[in-house]
Amino acid sequence: MQEFKPVKEGKVREVYDIGDCLIIVATDRISAFDVILKNKIAQKGAILTQMSKFWFGFTKDIVPNHMISTEAADMPEFFRSEGFAGNSMKCRKLEMLPVECIVRGYITGSGWESYKKDGTVCGIQLPEGLLESQQLPEPIYTPTTKADLGLHDEHITFEDSVGILEELHPGRGAEYAGKIKEYTISLYKKCAEYAWEKGIIIADTKFEFGLDEEGEIVLGDEMLTPDSSRFWPREGYVPGKPQPSFDKQFVRDWLKQNPDSGYGLPEEVVAKTVDKYKEGYELLTGEKFV
Repeated sequence: MQEFKPVKEGKVREVYDIGDCLIIVATDRISAFDVILKNKIAQKGAILTQMSKFWFGFTKDIVPNHMISTEAADMPEFFRSEGFAGNSMKCRKLEMLPVECIVRGYITGSGWESYKKDGTVCGIQLPEGLLESQQLPEPIYTPTTKADLGLHDEHITFEDSVGILEELHPGRGAEYAGKIKEYTISLYKKCAEYAWEKGIIIADTKFEFGLDEEGEIVLGDEMLTPDSSRFWPREGYVPGKPQPSFDKQFVRDWLKQNPDSGYGLPEEVVAKTVDKYKEGYELLTGEKFV
């Protein structure tokens, strides 16, 4: 049996090159504030992968994506062991674009902190009188750079994204920047409307895009998982205060309240975190997580 080693390791995912394709593995690691925590969250990787699979299928009418299969039978024998069960995705190879496409439909987190100071989020002027966690009149696009492991992403303007992409692809920077912004807003609107009907508010999320061999834009990475999004329960939603969540915001909040934790979580926080991930998955997909 041929063995494979990751060609790239992020805070949560590992990427394997199998020749004509990639295998992207979502591990059970969890990160917060750009730090990998000491604990692992059992089954988290499989939940993330299966949730991405659901969303990729749901949005393929808007933009093509990189997913080929999540079935072990479609992968080399090395990936058919228990450690890769359910958490691995066979994907097309792309030239990933160095812009993280963040979309915000509600004002919360760092956006709320910025708004309280000067009425803006990432330099975008917003109406006066908004409350914490309030839905914005229209979703806003707030891209960032894609920093290496251990470094912080930096907020950039749309014009900055044009310059970054123009440097890589002269003559096409404005086209690519415009398309990924358009795709980001369209994806968010479709998925947020669907999630609302299932009892979940998608407050914000991020997407990543790449180019295929023909230079066409393809959606890559993960999609609308608890690691890349803020999910709130629709039931009990009231603007004017922080909201409970189905995502790792629960972990972030615990760490803020326990600054001397050394980035280690007690078992009850670990158990509650995976329960929240499962609940979000089951509400959105309508399927029991097995």
